Amino acid sequence: LGAGGPAGWAAVIGASLVIGVWACTRTAQDLATADPGAIVWDEIVAFWIVLWLLMPAGFVAQAIAFALFRFFDAVKPGPVGYVDQRFKSARGWMQGVGILADDLVAALCTLLAQVAADVLAGTLDPRLRRW
Repeated sequence: LGAGGPAGWAAVIGASLVIGVWACTRTAQDLATADPGAIVWDEIVAFWIVLWLLMPAGFVAQAIAFALFRFFDAVKPGPVGYVDQRFKSARGWMQGVGILADDLVAALCTLLAQVAADVLAGTLDPRLRRW
């Protein structure tokens, strides 16, 4: 995971989420749109979380995770769609939270799908088997 290790990445992601709420809120307000397509910070931070929790993973696993994340983010099945709709009318700083929230749920769904696939394939990382 490079310099700083997992704790360093956790700090970067945490700061990125806080900055993201502010930046997404301001941008949406300035563009007078609930969730402008021009904002991609939410996807970036959410996928950082996927990669952070998935590592160490090879290129193929990362590519599969990206495809799953894009599926959950674009199609918005189940909980992703629920969260997306729940925040559609949010105003103030909650608007920024809403912009980030559906992508965070898409990241969670991606990680759950990866773990389910690993369990079914019998390739779950031994460090996770204790759970």
